[in-house]
Amino acid sequence: MPNVIVVGAQWGDEGKGKVVDILADFADVVVRFQGGNNAGHTVVVGKNTFILHLIPSGILHSGKTCLIGNGVVVDPRVLLEEIASVKARGFFKDDRRLIVSETAHLIMPYHRDIDIFREKRRVKIGTTGRGIGPAYEDKVARSGIRVIDLMDKDVFRKKLSSVLKDKNAYLRKVLNAPGLSFEKIFREYMGYAKKLRRYVGSVPIFLENALKKGKNILFEGAQGAMLDVDQGTYPYVTSSNTVSGGACTGAGVGPISINYVIGISKAYATRVGEGPFPTEISGPLGDQLRETGGEYGATTGRPRRCGWLDAVALRHAVRINGLSGLAITKLDVLTGLKKIKVCVGYKIGGKVLRDVPSRLDIFQDCRPVFKEFDGWDSDGKEAKRSGDLPGNMLRYLAAIEHMTGVRIALISMGAERKQAIIVENPFKRA
Repeated sequence: MPNVIVVGAQWGDEGKGKVVDILADFADVVVRFQGGNNAGHTVVVGKNTFILHLIPSGILHSGKTCLIGNGVVVDPRVLLEEIASVKARGFFKDDRRLIVSETAHLIMPYHRDIDIFREKRRVKIGTTGRGIGPAYEDKVARSGIRVIDLMDKDVFRKKLSSVLKDKNAYLRKVLNAPGLSFEKIFREYMGYAKKLRRYVGSVPIFLENALKKGKNILFEGAQGAMLDVDQGTYPYVTSSNTVSGGACTGAGVGPISINYVIGISKAYATRVGEGPFPTEISGPLGDQLRETGGEYGATTGRPRRCGWLDAVALRHAVRINGLSGLAITKLDVLTGLKKIKVCVGYKIGGKVLRDVPSRLDIFQDCRPVFKEFDGWDSDGKEAKRSGDLPGNMLRYLAAIEHMTGVRIALISMGAERKQAIIVENPFKRA
């Protein structure tokens, strides 16, 4: 009954969707444990390309049960649209395959408005404007509305009436934004309640039963380690715990249930939005990486900032996640480059730092110390095992293992399922 967590080991957008899709083949249950529809996991199945924002990528495999945990903030409109989209393409026919946690918090219209209008008034942090941060704020402030509240008309009416008074006052008097209509929101969300009811259940109880039966469980994270609200580049972070520990609190299982944690990293690095990014490449080479790698946000379409692999940040991700293995993605994007760089330290004030500094002002002033590697001319997409890859690509991968102290469990070149090599199957090793 191996249980495996998949997390991002960079700033998000590392290719978790594809890795989860590959590993879901060996799992019985797939659980999304944090974040909201600010995440976008892209999966290619034959000629079909899916961008999943809330539903776990395992939904594209028949017979897998997919859970949305209590650590996720759920926009019901987005979830229902996503369900309809996947169903329309024939990949989700049995409603029993999806369970939405009754204790997950809802994203409400005022969360989105607060997100958008507040971003205009302060130092920009690069929010997607989906209302994720304000929804998490209400959760911590104990004024949030949960999925189970939506299932009872009278409870929802009472909670919405109480909360909306404060939200409208804040929108109008502080943000100079229009207020919202109670009746409009109430009718809209009652419509969602009717359609969502069939999917709502207790995720912890389902997982407890699955564990007792010896089922294989795959926990799917969103964003990446450097965006974790506690361990990332605060305040340029997301509003949830993206690290492996978040799987326990965000799904309702104990840490002794986890057997393996795999961190996903591109062969280079990208970041969306504001915040420090020491290895960022400007000019033609950065543009080349962006175009070759298709580096545009799956959720927002924003161009991603591109840079060289940052081994210092990657070691930080290893430390805070307790990684058992790494998955390296998009190796093919570097094909054709004569020289490839990796950041092995940060230079500041005549000193070289070997760890990520906690102070943002220091991190922003850091300059990368690079180590160079020879490039390769073949993209390796046809390789069936790691030994078939170009020699310089293998040497690059070996260097990543050496610099991080973690074995590479999976290698990915290209977007298709078959364009990947499983070096160490977490479910068979765990």
